[in-house]
Amino acid sequence: MANNERWYKTVYSYVLISIGVFLMSIALDYFLAPNTIAPGGVTGFAVVIEKIVKVPIYITNLAINIPLFIFGAKILGRGTAIKTLYATILLSFFLKVLPPIVLTHDLLLSAIFGGVLCGIGLGLVFKFGGTTGGTDLAGAILNNKIPSLSVTTFMTMIDLFVVVFAGVVGRNIEISLYSIIAMFVIMKVIDMILEGIGYQKGFFIISDNPDKISEKLMMEIGRGVTLLKGKGMYSKEDKDVLLCVVSRSQFANVKDIVKETDPYAFVMVSEMYEVLGEGFTYDKKH
Repeated sequence: MANNERWYKTVYSYVLISIGVFLMSIALDYFLAPNTIAPGGVTGFAVVIEKIVKVPIYITNLAINIPLFIFGAKILGRGTAIKTLYATILLSFFLKVLPPIVLTHDLLLSAIFGGVLCGIGLGLVFKFGGTTGGTDLAGAILNNKIPSLSVTTFMTMIDLFVVVFAGVVGRNIEISLYSIIAMFVIMKVIDMILEGIGYQKGFFIISDNPDKISEKLMMEIGRGVTLLKGKGMYSKEDKDVLLCVVSRSQFANVKDIVKETDPYAFVMVSEMYEVLGEGFTYDKKH
């Protein structure tokens, strides 16, 4: 039974990685590459190289990523290394076989839609344990050689070089600016895929009337409330802290309940990127 479950999870992860890579290839072939928008990374560099010497993106992608993979496989670990090699080869395959279609020459639309598709694709690849090589792997390798600089620093330096390079090759500073927009969209969409989009809100409520507030929250909006014990370090007084997680649509109701019950309550609200458990990912027990 355990082996079957492990096999199912492995197959499922490769299917989702494949979908992610396919979306990336659509973003590159139909939106980004035709307009020389290079949102950093090896694929962005490959877009610029194609513009200069007409070498197809899929060839440059393999020519750079395979050596990076050979040098960095130990850093990735066995499972991630295999998925990275798979994603790298599959991306080049899709870039090779997809028909050359240009959906728009509008740079802003290309940056946004290409960025969204690429971000979803990369997010799926990352979420299911792979990478596509590129600057994250290059950054890790360089960090091993120069530990004083972080992986993120190396990645940023490489990405900025690619973005500026695209503008120089295109002889248009706007190309670089649109490439930055695409890069920003990609990063934001990846975060949404990996962390969720924050549909839930977490309330931390410090009040002198916690019982009444918690009773109203449970009765009027049907959400559970947890009592935490706190202490004011200035006043040295023990404080009751209420924790309540609600959907975004219930946000205003909670604020109204707290304000009506205790206008002087101290309230903190935070985004809950992912909430697992009763009332959120499965129904309440009856």
